[in-house]
Amino acid sequence: MARQPDRFETRHLDPEHPLMLAYTSGTTGKPKGSVHVHGGFTVKIAQEVAYQTDLHPDEILFWVTDLGWIMGPWEIVGAGALGATVFLFEGAPNHPGPDRLWDMVERHRITTLGISPTLIRALIPAGEEHVHRHDLSSLRILGSTGEPWNPDPYLWFLRNVGGGRCPIINISGGTEVGACFLSPLPITELKPTTLRGPALGMDVDVWSPDGRPVGPGEVGELVCKKPWPAMTRGVWNDPDRYLRTYWSRWPDVWVHGDWATVDEDGFWFLHGRSDDTMNVAGKRLGPAEVESALAHHPSVAEAAAVGLPHEVKGESIWCFVVVKPGAEPSDELAGELRAMVAEHLGKAFRPDRIVFVDELPRTRSAKIVRRAIRASVLGQDPGDLSSLENPGAIDKIHDRLAAG
Repeated sequence: MARQPDRFETRHLDPEHPLMLAYTSGTTGKPKGSVHVHGGFTVKIAQEVAYQTDLHPDEILFWVTDLGWIMGPWEIVGAGALGATVFLFEGAPNHPGPDRLWDMVERHRITTLGISPTLIRALIPAGEEHVHRHDLSSLRILGSTGEPWNPDPYLWFLRNVGGGRCPIINISGGTEVGACFLSPLPITELKPTTLRGPALGMDVDVWSPDGRPVGPGEVGELVCKKPWPAMTRGVWNDPDRYLRTYWSRWPDVWVHGDWATVDEDGFWFLHGRSDDTMNVAGKRLGPAEVESALAHHPSVAEAAAVGLPHEVKGESIWCFVVVKPGAEPSDELAGELRAMVAEHLGKAFRPDRIVFVDELPRTRSAKIVRRAIRASVLGQDPGDLSSLENPGAIDKIHDRLAAG
């Protein structure tokens, strides 16, 4: 490095020249190669990191991410454009000990920490003492994305990692979005699990099946009505799939495939992929609502809820539950969990079955692949599973079901 010049000539390219192919997580099917371009991606991500996470040139951004996930390019482009520092690490976030993340934050004086709800849920069973033994006073901003939050893990993250003083910038967009549809700002009021509202420059809404905005508290499809700089220019080698996936529902409207609600105070919330939505006795329900109810039980580490065909109700709810260390799966615990869901959501949504499993199938970006769980129950082809980080989880679920 010492022999190299201090500066080098940057190659000049058209703003629409392809920057990268970013593949989606594959939660709803075969991963799609999203084509992003130099101009659009760079300007939008620089804007987001500057204003939504308020990153300064003298600060350090650490997003716990695989670089194959869109958050890898997001942190590198954003921090690089702003002259800040990106922190990267190799290995597992809980090895050699469950405090590895908090140790790195302390030793390297990280100022902005981004982490997925799934990883927080995985770290909670180790105990909050692993967090408290480290000085995390350098943190100023917390970030999150990947899956909808449950209230208890969100508040654990806020209180134990952020000390109750760091806002959680809970963002949601997508690999093909190349940016965020929804995001708070550090200056906005927050509620647990909220994404607050539309991100800067995003014309998003929540629509009912007839293409009209839903009322407060009603679940609907998250849509975007105008283009933005960072949107994918298409799916690599498959323009028909691009049009079919995002543009076929309503003319000139991007349908992202997420269920969302806006409460009476104007706070936005996500409830999971619309492909995962359950229809129980004529009422639509996102898996996150069931999973949040289960997460209140002290024995539950994480859970996935899926809808299965039912002759009377249309669909019934099955829940796949990972218990915390020290907790034992039992019929009694299953009964408590079914009653807890009914208490939180109503008797109609009492799960038909609780299945205890060792792990849930997830992508490398930490998203739970519910379609694969559902297919295992129904004995159907789960489709493309090339994006799974732990394909053995599906085999274990199948064996657990076969054993009764």
